[in-house]
Amino acid sequence: MSQGHLNTYLQNFLSIKNEILTNNNKITIVVVTKSVEFDEIKDILEYGHLDFGENRVQNSVTKWEKIKNIYPNIKLHFIGKAQSNKAEEIVSFFSYVHSLDNKNLAQQFLKAEKKLNKNIKYFIQINTGSELQKSGISLAESSEFIRYCVNELKLNIIGLMCLPPIKDNPVTHFSLLRDIAKKNNLQHLSMGMSNDYLEAISNNSTFVRIGSKIFN
Repeated sequence: MSQGHLNTYLQNFLSIKNEILTNNNKITIVVVTKSVEFDEIKDILEYGHLDFGENRVQNSVTKWEKIKNIYPNIKLHFIGKAQSNKAEEIVSFFSYVHSLDNKNLAQQFLKAEKKLNKNIKYFIQINTGSELQKSGISLAESSEFIRYCVNELKLNIIGLMCLPPIKDNPVTHFSLLRDIAKKNNLQHLSMGMSNDYLEAISNNSTFVRIGSKIFN
């Protein structure tokens, strides 16, 4: 791949960053790198960006283990469907989880944190569209699950995440998530991707997950 093409990825990232900073300077851009390799990420790393998102545990370890030795301040965000049997690996390797979505998983994360003597940050995934094929806590159970994770398990729940249904206006779901977070005194919202991050920011998103608009 040509150096010019690689520089384009950095330019895309900087363009998005400048656009976001114009709207709000408290937004964390999670650069989603699940489909790209080190050479394609390197310019963004060299620029000094620290937050990157992956959705598969083993692929992430293979890709990032050596990179983390070179750039020790990197913060990796797990944005995929988390499996209970991968909880220890996730806690060991990642700084954030954006997809906490059931009690058993929450318990396994707590167990892993105690074993590894490490605490990470979590977003609870809410199924705002009540989609049967999609993970996430139902709207009706959201507040109870948040209280369970915060008060009983003492996990560091920093906010909520949602994936709006493809055919819906995402703003409806961003607004719902914002209201649930406010009701439960949660500061952060992980919502908004390449096609709708500005709408998400206008609804108080603090973490946006952007991949295809950078690596296109």
